[in-house]
Amino acid sequence: MPKVLRIINRLNLGGITYNVTYLTRFMAPEYETMLVSGMKDDEEESSEFILDQYGVKAHYVKEMKREINFASDRKAYLEIKDLIKKFKPDIVHTHAAKAGALGRLAAIACNVPVIVHTFHGHTFHSYFSPLKTRFFIEIERYLARKSTAIITISQLQKEEICNRFKICPPEKAHIIPLGFDLSRFKENMDEKRKQFRQEFNIAEDCLAVGIIGRFAMIKNHSFFLEAFKALTERTNKRVIAVLVGDGEERENILQVCKRLSLPVATHGASPETKVVFTSWIKDVDRALAGLDVVCLTSHNEGTPVSLIEAQAASKPVVSTRVGGIENVVKVNETGLLSDAGDLQQFVHNLLRVIENEQLRNNLVSNSWTFVKDKFHYTRLVKDTKFLYNELLSNRK
Repeated sequence: MPKVLRIINRLNLGGITYNVTYLTRFMAPEYETMLVSGMKDDEEESSEFILDQYGVKAHYVKEMKREINFASDRKAYLEIKDLIKKFKPDIVHTHAAKAGALGRLAAIACNVPVIVHTFHGHTFHSYFSPLKTRFFIEIERYLARKSTAIITISQLQKEEICNRFKICPPEKAHIIPLGFDLSRFKENMDEKRKQFRQEFNIAEDCLAVGIIGRFAMIKNHSFFLEAFKALTERTNKRVIAVLVGDGEERENILQVCKRLSLPVATHGASPETKVVFTSWIKDVDRALAGLDVVCLTSHNEGTPVSLIEAQAASKPVVSTRVGGIENVVKVNETGLLSDAGDLQQFVHNLLRVIENEQLRNNLVSNSWTFVKDKFHYTRLVKDTKFLYNELLSNRK
């Protein structure tokens, strides 16, 4: 049985954890997989519960952390090399930037037969200064030359990786979209909606406009709040903003609410509340059941899990048109998109969805079928097995 050493940056809450969990759990019996993870930041919510749910164990490399630190990164690299020598994998498959750099360098040094890397986000813009970005591009080009195959999660990402940034030639890149277990977003949603709304004291006749994700600058929560403020001034309907998540930008986001005169609640809403902070919610299906519209206002996104899950839960989407969004949302069929930074158009789209119940119903009528066929984990596992088989056959 071929062995796979799968390496992930860290087990923070997000779509990557689900995907490496499925690929660790369901590649058997054809493949034996060992999952290796770095350490999450203290302010990030752990996603270890996802591994527990599927009976998956991870080996932790404590020195592999989010921030670049040459001393700790070198220790992490040496530990990964030791793991490779002991486990003797036929394939090392890395996921995201830090794991991709340290894991592939270690695999190259140990002459692992097949080295695969998955790009999960759009790392080369909206994150770093131009100088740092150039540095990372050169590193990725070197690592790609040493890799057997590169995986991108969308056609747009492949075009960026291969054509815009010239990380690798198109024939080395393979598109394998993310996959999820979406069935929970169709189960007992009425009861989940009732529980969520009772917990946060949101009236049933109030339309809840939600945004789900880490409180980070890249997510652009201030834009969402500016749009919501404009919405409250243009509609007579009862509306409330719900921020699901937490992170380093929490205080700044609270200050934005104060500046916009949007009363905040961190537990149950009062009649005056305009914005509810829920913190992290692990059972996001319950949160989605309680929402009426799901927004995304990021400066950049790869494949946004929150929008896939929103459509699985039959919720209309209002989002900026950035990164891989158009690979996830069927424009004007499951969601409305506006250009990044275009506040007027975003507010217009949000107002249309809030004011028009028929439009909301139309946007969700085909959303479940769309995401079920495109983003289910069984398709992810099948596609990955096919690629592994092909790469190993070529090595014989």
